[in-house]
Amino acid sequence: MLTTLRKLVAQTDLYLSESQLAQCVQYVALLDKWNSAYNLTSIRDPQEMLIKHVLDSLVVAPYLTGQRFIDVGTGPGLPGVLLAIYYPDKDFTLLDSLGKRIRFLNQVKMQLKLQNITPIQSRVENHQPVLGYDGVISRAFASLNDMLSWCKHLPAPNGRFFAMKGAAVQEEIAALPDFVKVDAIHNLQVPQLDAQRHLVVLSKSE
Repeated sequence: MLTTLRKLVAQTDLYLSESQLAQCVQYVALLDKWNSAYNLTSIRDPQEMLIKHVLDSLVVAPYLTGQRFIDVGTGPGLPGVLLAIYYPDKDFTLLDSLGKRIRFLNQVKMQLKLQNITPIQSRVENHQPVLGYDGVISRAFASLNDMLSWCKHLPAPNGRFFAMKGAAVQEEIAALPDFVKVDAIHNLQVPQLDAQRHLVVLSKSE
């Protein structure tokens, strides 16, 4: 699996050290192990997880700005765990309302020795951070409109929303609420994934 991941990463502009690659593989092994009992992802094949979970999460890394991030509706830690591996010097809060996912993430934190993730069980509208986040990240969490409405209290004054979306991104952008503006839309290239991926970067309007 390590060799496969190394080849996949080589097809991107990403750089991961051998220890980071090993952590990614360890994460997939844990996800595969827990999946049978906890049903954390519909993807059952670890090789497929490398493309559809690991690479699909990592490709947004170059676009993140800031130090403190929250991954809302993180599920089993996607993309938060992978981004925390990529950026050991940045902090990631992993938010999900399901206890079984948070239990899994606490196990991931311990086994991968990821000091920079904080799993929290909460609904997003109930999470009231003392300090706002530099980045609010979502992947397959909700429509853009819903995500922004539920998360509008989470960014710091200069914070941004990073929404990972599939193909029909223009329709969602057309229906955006007034309090945000689109800063950028990045086309993401995921090796061996036959599907469109976009990262929509938004900030609050003045």
